Amino acid sequence: MMKAQELKDKYLDFFASKNHKIISSASLIPENDPTVLFTTAGMHPLVPYLMGEKHPEGKRLANIQKCLRTGDIDEVGDAIHHTFFEMLGNWSLGDYFKSETISYSWELLTKIYGLDKKNLAISIFGGNQAVPEYDKESEKYWLDLHITPERISKVTDNWWGPAGQIGPCGPDTEIFYWTGSGIAPKKFDESDKSWVEIWNNVLMEFNKTADGIFIPLKQKNVDTGMGLERTLAVINGFDDNYLTELFQPIIERIADLSGKKYSNNKKAFRIIADHIRSAVFVLGDPMGIAPSNTGQGYVLRRLIRRAIRFGKALGLEHNFCTALAQVIINDQYYNHSYPEIKRNEDFILTELEKEEIKFRQTLKKGLREFQKKKSINGAEAFQLFSTYGFPLELTEELARENNFQINKNDFAAEFKKHQELSRTASAGLFKGGLADDSVMSKRHHTATHLLLQALRIVLGSHVEQRGANINTERIRFDFTHSEKMTAAQLKKVEDLINEQIEKRLPVGFKEMSVEDAKQRGAMGIFTQKYGEKVKVYTVGDFSQEICGGPHVDNTKELGHFKILKEESSSAGIRRIKAKLE
Repeated sequence: MMKAQELKDKYLDFFASKNHKIISSASLIPENDPTVLFTTAGMHPLVPYLMGEKHPEGKRLANIQKCLRTGDIDEVGDAIHHTFFEMLGNWSLGDYFKSETISYSWELLTKIYGLDKKNLAISIFGGNQAVPEYDKESEKYWLDLHITPERISKVTDNWWGPAGQIGPCGPDTEIFYWTGSGIAPKKFDESDKSWVEIWNNVLMEFNKTADGIFIPLKQKNVDTGMGLERTLAVINGFDDNYLTELFQPIIERIADLSGKKYSNNKKAFRIIADHIRSAVFVLGDPMGIAPSNTGQGYVLRRLIRRAIRFGKALGLEHNFCTALAQVIINDQYYNHSYPEIKRNEDFILTELEKEEIKFRQTLKKGLREFQKKKSINGAEAFQLFSTYGFPLELTEELARENNFQINKNDFAAEFKKHQELSRTASAGLFKGGLADDSVMSKRHHTATHLLLQALRIVLGSHVEQRGANINTERIRFDFTHSEKMTAAQLKKVEDLINEQIEKRLPVGFKEMSVEDAKQRGAMGIFTQKYGEKVKVYTVGDFSQEICGGPHVDNTKELGHFKILKEESSSAGIRRIKAKLE
């Protein structure tokens, strides 16, 4: 059996042998990227470099990135979907392209990991209305590796990006492995669930303009992603990711606490294990997110409460989240790979306990509300779900006990409306920031450097950045501070920033090691490994901070800085909303 750490080590060693520099996992919380609430792929921290900025470590990179996605949250409960996952990735920033990345993928999977070639299949971009021609070049390279034409599927939506309305984009080619019983079918059918996607190679060769035209990129990039959980399961012959060492200790603890068997309650066990693992990593991240009613905190709250709801379905009537969290925090594998979760153990356990107590009280209120009813329609069932966290299964069970039924179609219709609203809200995030590199986003991004330093001068050196959301209209900046700022403090911060703007300070960067950046007193979350190079941006002699960009060249380009609002974001975290006029 291959262990998770062995799989990761082999991946990084392989790409190091192909002259890739190994870089660290970034935070789960994007520092200045409004395109996502969480880091959803290895490419997100690298967007400025994919768009042409020079990376301090060169043109060939590889890493293991911790990621969180909630777009597929309704799929979690099956054998292969997760919210938190580890992504193995490698990048070419204007260096090698289709031929090499396809060759590397094949070599790693078949020679290093020893996967049977007869069980592999490929999908490529099949052309669509915007880009009619299919990816003949990738097809040729796969055929050269003796993949049969029947095992290559042309798919119209095998296309990545751009992250916003404009920017780098291109076709992708995905690799699938047969996990079904018996010999893999001669012809690849992507709709057959026994074919599991394990790796995706994104081939950024176009730039989409504001007019919707696709023009060839000056710097062609490769961005690949392979999920650790799926790949580990496939290599070890499992058709269920939850049978791997990444989940089994959590599954066993759920069984101990509930007295139920995994084999009879797979969906509930999987959702609880997945969501608590995700919550531990969000809470344990250096950026320190706590449950709340907005942004990342809202997603975290939803994950925790969903786990509690499914725990209730297993008969777990007492608090269990901290017991499961301790399994993850003390697990040797997670401890070794991500020591930050052990360092932040107290915060993780305290916030989980508080959230579980609060939610169980909410569930009690929901039960009292239910007991008032003589009947319940689909819309009312959905209200119990959205307001009090009742899963439909729980409402149905209570309805049966009270001798009335629920119209599932009405519930489904309400639920669909809810999903569409959620998707619309998520889509609204894809504006500005690093993904569009617009002039206004550069100005706002540079202003956050001034804001952080001004806050440290006015409030004290305990102030650290805990998140930022920047678009073309405004800045939203979260920072560590326990008290509401006074009007005088806010004015002092504003005045300090505008003084630096009026001084016309130059903005520039130097590449240096992490150790040198620390010695210089540069601000930043130091997650990078020893020996890695970083960019330290300076704004005159006022501010120095580890960052990837984009920035203006001089503070004279910023205009007048205005604070719009200061408020609480979560426990110990304040939020400032501001703009440049």
